[in-house]
Amino acid sequence: MTFRLPPMQALRAFEATARTHSLTKAAEALHVTHGAISHQIKALEEDIGVRLVERAGRGIRLTDEGERFAARVRGALAELAEAVREVAERTNPRQLRVSVVPSFAARWLIPRIGRFFAAHPDIDLDVRANNAYVDFNRDDADVAIRYGLGSWPGVIAEHVLDEVHFPVCSPRFAQGRLPERPEELSRHTLLRSEGEAWKPWFEAVGLDWPEPTRGPMFSDTAHTMQAAVDGQGIALARSTLLGSDVHNGLLVRLFDISVPGNRKYYLAYPPRLANSPKLALFRQWVLAEIAAEPSVPARGKGGRRAAPGTQARKRK
Repeated sequence: MTFRLPPMQALRAFEATARTHSLTKAAEALHVTHGAISHQIKALEEDIGVRLVERAGRGIRLTDEGERFAARVRGALAELAEAVREVAERTNPRQLRVSVVPSFAARWLIPRIGRFFAAHPDIDLDVRANNAYVDFNRDDADVAIRYGLGSWPGVIAEHVLDEVHFPVCSPRFAQGRLPERPEELSRHTLLRSEGEAWKPWFEAVGLDWPEPTRGPMFSDTAHTMQAAVDGQGIALARSTLLGSDVHNGLLVRLFDISVPGNRKYYLAYPPRLANSPKLALFRQWVLAEIAAEPSVPARGKGGRRAAPGTQARKRK
């Protein structure tokens, strides 16, 4: 007896839900709506006549049949992804698919990528910008530049770049009357990015201030930097995402005190590609670009650092 296979879209929706244990996270991973995921799973259950997912409080959980089915679907999708990769490799051996977070793609990779094309015209980079961590067993990617703690099971992760944080703003901000001392930041709008805290920098300059809870908040750090360029406030910059804005005079670094980020950048790839010549050339290029990165100077001495012996100051 031949069974009709369910639609691939429904299987992917179910696998993402089983993997993330959340309809919302599954929707984010597949770039669809929460309702679309729910609809696909319901259609899948009706198609095969088995309950796969059930409510659990405010969330969801898999039924016993759902757990068993999820394991088989995950394996089947992994096999299918590998088959697609092999066919694509034979069809277009010049292609190297790179997954990268959007902010890093926009502010670091894209401005430099022309030099890679010039040095390696025989390699066709296919850049995929996505905030979700790519699954090399399921997704269409060969290598990823990831921002995180570096611990991902089944993946080779090479630490390639550190991150430091310091305040920047447009030279036109506040009609050019820029803060000269860290404590003067209390008079100005501080731009905020999700997951990027101001408090460690406050502590580094001796300010006993709480984390800001007011002011613009951006989900993408690249948008925070653009807001700073446009004079909307003072941003806590990530050094890797400044691009050429400081050197081109669009932004100024206010003080020479910086704090290291707890997350770093890694070049991540599956073990099966460890000896890939294309990957080796891309890795060498990334490391060379990082080594050539210029430092970011603070502006004139008057606004560089907190006064020696500064005690912790509470923000009023």
